[in-house]
Amino acid sequence: MRKLRVLVAGCGNMGASHARAYHALDEFEIVGLVSRKPESREALAKELGGYPTFAEYGDALRRTKPDVVSINTYPDTHAAYAKAALAAGCHLFVEKPLAETVAEARSIVTAAQQAKRKVVVGYILRVHPAWTKFVEVAQTLGKPLVMRMNLNQQSRGKNWATHRSLMDSMSPIVDCGVHYVDVMCQMTRSRPVRVHAVSARLTEELKPGMYNYGQLQVAFEDGSVGWYEAGWGPMMSEVAYFVKDVVGPKGCASIVEKGGAERAGGSADVGAHTKTNAIRLHLQERDARDEFVHADRFIDTADEPDHDGLCLREQQYLLRAIREDLDLSAHLNDAVESLRVVLAADESARTGRVVAL
Repeated sequence: MRKLRVLVAGCGNMGASHARAYHALDEFEIVGLVSRKPESREALAKELGGYPTFAEYGDALRRTKPDVVSINTYPDTHAAYAKAALAAGCHLFVEKPLAETVAEARSIVTAAQQAKRKVVVGYILRVHPAWTKFVEVAQTLGKPLVMRMNLNQQSRGKNWATHRSLMDSMSPIVDCGVHYVDVMCQMTRSRPVRVHAVSARLTEELKPGMYNYGQLQVAFEDGSVGWYEAGWGPMMSEVAYFVKDVVGPKGCASIVEKGGAERAGGSADVGAHTKTNAIRLHLQERDARDEFVHADRFIDTADEPDHDGLCLREQQYLLRAIREDLDLSAHLNDAVESLRVVLAADESARTGRVVAL
């Protein structure tokens, strides 16, 4: 089979990692790198040995005529870029979230179905062996589940500039929350029924009406509940910024730093956001003296792929979807559902009301 010609839109952290994946996979051929900032696209082109670069997406799409478009730009461009690519007959990889609104996300799914094109959304934790193990262990703990998750990031300099740009279109509990709400939905295999959220604006460096800290609480049809917390900025704490914990009637499982090791890159390090190190499993079973029968067990996950390795797995999945004509309906439905929950949480944070789903 001939190589799939791919246009990479966005050359920041995620775009660069995905471009490295296409460069490494023989089945893909990069035909262009697009970004608004010349320094990012030129640096990436140089790193990968020289690829055509473009400043404008529409121009690049017309001139390169790709088979695949990889969208790794800010979320406010996702819907327009995706629809243009589908109209041009391209398959798609789109970083999360799929769009800024549920209606836009659903319209992309419909357009893909009509065009008979494949769309994979960048839910990186779905290709992560340790996170899939975390979900698998959670499903052994009984029902209901209590899920506690956060990802707060103390950012400055380049990372804070990126966070401010992201918050021009969406809040942290929307942008990051889709990942962890998706994890909760996988753990429970149940329908979210209502969500409540609170927020705080901790800086005046944002556009009016935006907040850089939020916490959502979601309730599921089976009685499970979960919370997710996200805050971005130079004022955020480096204490308890990474909590990934699930509790059920039979015990609990937690992603932990075995031995108390610190994450060297700090809370804003993208590479650290998927790291697990170990899963600590605690079972509540007790003997006649009411003592625990089992000592806590550590499931070692230290050999997990790094960030670039995970992006490679995502593109291998896209390749399979195209070559083997995989049915991505469930994948896309889940992407829309997690977006629906976090956007409802954003509505709740802004109105102070519980939102029924």
